[in-house]
Amino acid sequence: MSTSATARTPSYSRIELATVTSRAQANLLGNIHGGEVVKLADSAAGVVAQRHSGGPAVTAALDEMAFLEPVRVGDIVRTFAQINWAGRSSMEIGVRVETQPWDDPTRDSLHVASAYFVFVAIDGAGAARLVPPLEPETPEDERRMREAGIRREHRLASRAAIEAGRSPG
Repeated sequence: MSTSATARTPSYSRIELATVTSRAQANLLGNIHGGEVVKLADSAAGVVAQRHSGGPAVTAALDEMAFLEPVRVGDIVRTFAQINWAGRSSMEIGVRVETQPWDDPTRDSLHVASAYFVFVAIDGAGAARLVPPLEPETPEDERRMREAGIRREHRLASRAAIEAGRSPG
């Protein structure tokens, strides 16, 4: 495995993507399926992971997804994504999802969902590869990195507890 030892900042790979929702994405209540929102967030997170790592990266986990408000047919959906933490080969990407009605530019955007994705950088053979370290630029970046570390510790502790409970005793 090889990688550039040069640290990258969150702004290096930060992105915003936008789309307009359609009836084909709606459930019987006329709202956009939660899975469609997850897919949009995962796509945005994947771009950030690819940019930061300098190559292919795959979704390893969806650590948390909070749905705060429904997304309606015809809404403009914006995803804002940035890297929060980088380890050896994995990265946590935070995504914020906002909507705005397509026909009313005067309405403020509405925060509808947030998510944390874990991605692993892979090489051509599908094996994990090293990623550049993350260098926070602002106190907000430092907060995000600290909180991502806490989420990582919880994921690892949860996995260890589950595995311990499965061991014959």
